[in-house]
Amino acid sequence: MVLENNQLVALDRAGIRRGERWLVRGVDLSVSPGEIVTLIGPNGSGKSTTAKMTLGILKPSEGASRRKRGLKVGYVPQKLTIDWTLPLTVPRFMRLTNALTDKECLSALEQTGAHHLLHAEMRTLSGGEMQRVMLARAIARKPDLLVLDEPVQGVDYAGEIAIYGLISQIRDALGCGILMISHDLHVVMAAADQVICLNGHVCCRGTPSDVSNNDQYQALFGTRASAELAVYKHKHDHVHLPDGSVRHADGSICDDCSGEHHDHDQASKSAPENASGGAVHAG
Repeated sequence: MVLENNQLVALDRAGIRRGERWLVRGVDLSVSPGEIVTLIGPNGSGKSTTAKMTLGILKPSEGASRRKRGLKVGYVPQKLTIDWTLPLTVPRFMRLTNALTDKECLSALEQTGAHHLLHAEMRTLSGGEMQRVMLARAIARKPDLLVLDEPVQGVDYAGEIAIYGLISQIRDALGCGILMISHDLHVVMAAADQVICLNGHVCCRGTPSDVSNNDQYQALFGTRASAELAVYKHKHDHVHLPDGSVRHADGSICDDCSGEHHDHDQASKSAPENASGGAVHAG
């Protein structure tokens, strides 16, 4: 598999198998410079496994995974385990795995709006402040690809809007590609170029629906929210049954679904019918 069109990373029909069970299978995915790709899906759907395949941390059991030669990656984990009994300042945290100068630390913190935290201790940070510092640490090396594993988890609604706006600014400033894992099945980052819904395989993919002109959405959440958030409308042609098998639109049933039955047309770009998106998630 050869990277095309200046792609940074790409998966081609990639999957991971453990014993008799496929964790995820049949995934096609690529991220190019300046592109934001969002992975969504229920818990255990294979989002983190797919991200690890993309980065080369896990080798596909089938299919192929390719990365640009010399690719620099910035990573923001879903969870961070720190012994809060130990004193750890923000600059020391940023230098744990990076040899950064004071100027580089300050510059990265300024880009994430966290420069006022330069002398703070990590244990004193709020959820939103922690996310900004972790983003600063990830972008300090000026990565080609930024991987964000549920970057708004533990952040309140206003903080979620602010973080999404910040991610857009980082993409524009660095020109990097972004692969983001989201815990939300319907409300996604408005700036996402592509949304991929996983449930052991690619259930559907498309673009977020524009909500900026939807009066109901603005009345509930305000104009700032409508600029940063969007609704993803799922378009599934199959149903996951309780025993783990999959029933397709033609009535056929298979043990797993590697993607060959799927309709991968992009979702509609029309505004949602209501504030919840009016989406039905069959996967």
